[in-house]
Amino acid sequence: MTSPRRYPADHFLNRELSLLAFNRRVLAQAADSSVPLLERLRFLCIVSSNLDEFFEIRVAGLKEQIKLGSHTPGTDNLPPQEVFRRVGLQAHALIAEQYALLNDEILPSLAAEGIVFLRRSLWKEAQSKWIHDYFRREVMPVLTPIGLDPAHPFPRVLNKSLNFAIELDGTDAFGRSSGAAIVQAPRALPRVIQLPRKLTGLDYGFVFLSSVLHQHVGELFAGMDVLGCYQFRVTRNSDLFVDDEEVKNLRTALQGELPQRHFGDAVRLEVADNCSEVMADFLLQQFGLDRTDMFRVPGIVNLVRLMSVPDSVDRPDLKYAPFQPGLPKSLTKRYDIFASIRKQDILLHHPYQSFTPVIQFLQQAADDPQVVAIRMTVYRTGTESVLMEHLLRAAQQGKEVTVVVELMARFDEEANLNIAARLEEVGVHVVYGVFGYKTHAKMLQVLRREDTAKGSGYRRYCHLGTGNYHPRTTRFYTDFGLLTCHEEINADVNEIFKQLTGLGKANILTHLWQAPFTLHAKVLAAIQAETEAARAGRKGQIIAKMNSLVEPEIIEALYQASQTGVEIDLIVRGSCILRPGVKGLSENIRVRSVIGRFLEHSRIFYFHADGEEQVYLASADWMERNFFRRIESCFPVLDPKLKRRVIKEGLRPYLADNSQAWVMDANGGFAIHATRRGRSCAQEALLAELVASA
Repeated sequence: MTSPRRYPADHFLNRELSLLAFNRRVLAQAADSSVPLLERLRFLCIVSSNLDEFFEIRVAGLKEQIKLGSHTPGTDNLPPQEVFRRVGLQAHALIAEQYALLNDEILPSLAAEGIVFLRRSLWKEAQSKWIHDYFRREVMPVLTPIGLDPAHPFPRVLNKSLNFAIELDGTDAFGRSSGAAIVQAPRALPRVIQLPRKLTGLDYGFVFLSSVLHQHVGELFAGMDVLGCYQFRVTRNSDLFVDDEEVKNLRTALQGELPQRHFGDAVRLEVADNCSEVMADFLLQQFGLDRTDMFRVPGIVNLVRLMSVPDSVDRPDLKYAPFQPGLPKSLTKRYDIFASIRKQDILLHHPYQSFTPVIQFLQQAADDPQVVAIRMTVYRTGTESVLMEHLLRAAQQGKEVTVVVELMARFDEEANLNIAARLEEVGVHVVYGVFGYKTHAKMLQVLRREDTAKGSGYRRYCHLGTGNYHPRTTRFYTDFGLLTCHEEINADVNEIFKQLTGLGKANILTHLWQAPFTLHAKVLAAIQAETEAARAGRKGQIIAKMNSLVEPEIIEALYQASQTGVEIDLIVRGSCILRPGVKGLSENIRVRSVIGRFLEHSRIFYFHADGEEQVYLASADWMERNFFRRIESCFPVLDPKLKRRVIKEGLRPYLADNSQAWVMDANGGFAIHATRRGRSCAQEALLAELVASA
């Protein structure tokens, strides 16, 4: 975040502020009345989830720099102190807008649809009795109130846990009168509780756990008067630190570090807006925070907990219409996946097309007696993964199974540790990649014994993707995957696996661009080729789609290309620190961000290449970490038909979108791209074109 400046500061925007701008675009989805109501609530929750991680990682990093006395500016020439100040102002404004939208629009609209969150002041007698019984039966037995006195210091509060600060009056059985207590709501308890219909007259009548506890908290302190009960929540630094020089065993070191994530340095305090000034100051003192770190909110302090509501409410009319992912024409309902791949490369476009062929690729490999070896990278795959079950079965059937598990996948470390342990129990060769480099490449390779044109021997098959091997996220992340038995591509994939599991110099790859060795240089070379073409009077064109664009050298190369006349369209979902449309610098660069029903996750790099139209799919964004601190794969789409499909499905609809596309200006601001032409929505068009027929 504070790398020394190598280029003019006015060429770059600030990454942290760009991330907040992205969350404003997500919040706009929650504010859009054309979005189904329960989906609007879901988008509102996504903003909170995104902000949690933003504070846990990005703001925590800023505070660490400030604590260490660093004044080193970033590429935008802003020192950490100024970035922190601006982030605080914008984050407070964003969260205020979020709660105003919740309280003034979304909750009243839900109530009009019979989905009501009942306020304590409006509980009827029968409702109050049911809630009291629920408190006595379900809540009270698992609560541990902690009175604050010399024998009971302020407790260690878990990261992002729901807590209550209680102001008390009176003395207890031991004559103690500290005046304050802390109650932590166990994470096992649901934060939203549905009441029986007969009590509410509603199909969906809910109460918040915070309301239940607030109403009956006095029962935890017999004989004392409760003067105040205030929700609060602390967000902590959650970036794990594993010393490259000291660690001997990454798995052991990570197991020791993970428990501390819940108790890192505090970076944000959220309190209910009714919290007294005395209690607010007390909490800030306990967490070592300032007033600027405190967010007073008019409602529950953790909106992420509302994420369960859309799933628990059976109102299809208030949600996106369901769909059945389709299959490429090359695949029939009953197919031999290996025969299909031998016939032609298979391109999958998720979520519009099913992830099932990837699952069946691994399933058939596990059961096929001709398959002798399977290799796979795992970054995020989920705790209950069918893919892992197939790997386990393959190993149990005697196949050579090697899995590269990335233990440092942020917030999935514990799940990946558990996966690694299960795999090892059945004899899978589990490795953790290369220490100091996250293995982010998405690769699955199968070695099969079969007759080829060269005689009896082995043929390699592989799947390469832009997204994780996570069946659940493939239903709402847009990604591409390629299944191929192309010999040279498979030889490249095999070489990368050799690097990950063994030792030795990196050999030159034929088709794949690989981080940290060649990806950065290859992207720069491709940009330079377009620059030279434009300089010579030929057509130069670049279209790139990614999640983030923050690497300075790539940005400078794009500026130079623009100045020679290369037409550049960038589709960047999240953070972008490039300034588009600046006279004399980036007049030929356009940046847009598409925010919609699905999370845009695919990375696509298109270069005109004098009409050859080179198209690459990648696991990597254009960020320093992806280029230099991760192991990434970037692979070409060689089949002309599939190349046209990537351009037609992955790029053109997004450049034509005038419904969900936000166009970026030179100062980092965004506005919805609207034209007088007919409405065009990329995601809706792809749903109509690619999903299975009803």
